[in-house]
Amino acid sequence: MSNYLPVIGITMGDATGVGPEVVVKSLAHDAVYKQCRPLVIGDARRLERANQITGGKATVRRVKDATEARYEPGVIECIDLGLIPDDLPFGELSAVAGDAAYQYIARAVELAQANQIDAICTAPLNKEALHAGGHKFPGHTEMLAHLTGVDEVSMMLVAPQLRVIHVTTHIGIIDAIRKIEPGLVERTIERGNATLVKAGIAKPRIGVCGINPHAGENGLFGYGEEEEKIIPAVKVLQERGLDVTGPLPADTLFYRAGRGDFDLVVAMYHDQGHGPVKVLGLEAGVNVTVGLDVIRTSVDHGTAFDIAGKGIADEGSMLEALRQGAELATRRH
Repeated sequence: MSNYLPVIGITMGDATGVGPEVVVKSLAHDAVYKQCRPLVIGDARRLERANQITGGKATVRRVKDATEARYEPGVIECIDLGLIPDDLPFGELSAVAGDAAYQYIARAVELAQANQIDAICTAPLNKEALHAGGHKFPGHTEMLAHLTGVDEVSMMLVAPQLRVIHVTTHIGIIDAIRKIEPGLVERTIERGNATLVKAGIAKPRIGVCGINPHAGENGLFGYGEEEEKIIPAVKVLQERGLDVTGPLPADTLFYRAGRGDFDLVVAMYHDQGHGPVKVLGLEAGVNVTVGLDVIRTSVDHGTAFDIAGKGIADEGSMLEALRQGAELATRRH
């Protein structure tokens, strides 16, 4: 990594969840300031309240844009949108917080497109609150695609010993199977391969999950989904020289990837990919949106309303998301 310190725009997420807490806890680590220049897009008063709850000693400093920030340890630089009432309770679903979470992302995209920030790192939002606030997106991934004008992106989860990219994400399992088709599988694998090449893996080894148990076992399970939806894409990419293997039974593929046989696993649907990563621990996983013009990383946990406002949320995933965002932005720079 070079000596360049990228500016990372940190969106505060849902203000009634653990987002404000994990943000202020993360920025209490001096090591973060050796990796990047962190700039929070959110609500300054909510950050100050989270700072009190967690016993933090940092000062929250309001700035209008990235050029005003000084990026010093002990000072949390915040572009303050001022959308959250002081009396909004933690741990409760709120349309106000849902709308605010969207506005933080929209402002971060504007900053990225104006080249004021090098990457976006997102604290968690709540999908129900987002919808209640008038923004009908399944989650961050789809929202960012809309805001940046990109037709199709992919979700990649990155853990210390496992990387997983998803062909489908926030849709039901029956809808996911309907949506999977060779072109989508091919494009997803291409995006994952390109991302790993940019990250320094010259020829990524990619394992592709089947849809059915035992990857269909030559037609014994399912209705030929592997032959119809996955194998044509794998063959095309193999002919182009990519190191792609599959479809393989998901249960053994994740084990093999964990021991180092593959650099990337291609999951067909949300829980097929998320389950193995989350078994490793929520603090270990980072969500990377693949296919955007801007780098985006995120924590791999939700708003955790049950513990929000108690000061006990773990900042490990946010620290890892910041580290990976900084590394990807530095490589691009």
